[in-house]
Amino acid sequence: MGYTLWAVLRRDPARPLTLSEDSAAPAAEQYERVVAQLASEGVTVRGTYDVSALRADADIMLWLVGSEPEELQRGYRVLRRTDLLSVLLPTWNAMGVHRDAEFSSNHLPAYMRGKEPARWLTVYPFVRSYEWYILPEEERRSMLAQHGRQGSRFRSVLTNTVASFSLGDYEWILALEDEELVNLVDLMRDLRATEARRHVREEVPFFTGRRIEADQIAEVLR
Repeated sequence: MGYTLWAVLRRDPARPLTLSEDSAAPAAEQYERVVAQLASEGVTVRGTYDVSALRADADIMLWLVGSEPEELQRGYRVLRRTDLLSVLLPTWNAMGVHRDAEFSSNHLPAYMRGKEPARWLTVYPFVRSYEWYILPEEERRSMLAQHGRQGSRFRSVLTNTVASFSLGDYEWILALEDEELVNLVDLMRDLRATEARRHVREEVPFFTGRRIEADQIAEVLR
């Protein structure tokens, strides 16, 4: 069972990051040590992402993966205590867990298939229409098959769809990864032209960012 957590953080104008050039390197090393320690305890940080400028309310996004939800909660708290992240404010969090996709029990998220994380990531929630779950099974199957065919043209995109029922305000969370940001833009645009789109009640907010290393975090937050 694969749990996953996304956490979006932003700078606090009242508490700016005050690390000097000399202290930024030790802070990055501390962050790397914490990430390594978490990995040894079963919590993988799949990525730290620069989401600055794409939204006014976001600077850094964390993506954690693990087998137990409480371990992800703990991992998030430990990361928040590091010198680089301790001054940040939370903007958005979402937890999900892998469950069999509708009509496709073998559809595993990329993070559970051993796929390396890609350079760019976009994460968004969605909620189906009230009618969706009581539509005839064949009608839903047909719409999802069309949706799948439409998206299959973007072979480089890694998909991660997880259930979020009762874990927050959403039903599903989607995370899409690719080496090129424009591929995510084009995929999302193409998926607008599917019948299943009529049964999406909510699909915001979007958080999109570039995967960065620990020694790049301080520059993003200055």
